[in-house]
Amino acid sequence: MANLSHYDSAGRARMVDVSDKSTSRREAEASAFVQMPEAVLEALPKNPKGNPFEVARIAGAMAAKRTSDLIPMCHPLPLSHIDVDLRLCENGVAITTKVVTTASTGVEMEALVAAPVCALTIYDMVKGIDKSIAIREIVLERKSGGKGGEYRRKTALAAPKAESSRRNGKGRRAQQRAK
Repeated sequence: MANLSHYDSAGRARMVDVSDKSTSRREAEASAFVQMPEAVLEALPKNPKGNPFEVARIAGAMAAKRTSDLIPMCHPLPLSHIDVDLRLCENGVAITTKVVTTASTGVEMEALVAAPVCALTIYDMVKGIDKSIAIREIVLERKSGGKGGEYRRKTALAAPKAESSRRNGKGRRAQQRAK
């Protein structure tokens, strides 16, 4: 198990000792996509449970802060900043999470945990309308800082369709019917 830092020489799982590593600014961004039918997209503004975007934004921040409780070998980190961006697209919701710390280990896992928790929260809030919603493409987009330096995803996954033009809360089909 060479080069896998979470295993000791006997192959047992262990938390990496980061006490000798220098403290530096570290950032990570991750993304996820929630694919949903147009009927669900059109129902988002009138959701009886509240605004799915705001609830998902809070859930993402909470998840980033609890990463070390969920992923056994993650170190608890003092997070300096958490940003969750949700963008309505023609076929769903694009989620981007950004996490920043000044510490001796990176925040990739915090960003990666936040993105699907946002997606799961959106699913939870709209599943009553349609259960065919799909959570896809959970990926690390970029990271900076630390010994590993800069990383940026080179291969783009299937991109969500361009943002839809929504006038007066109506989707494409509703706009076509109105003509």
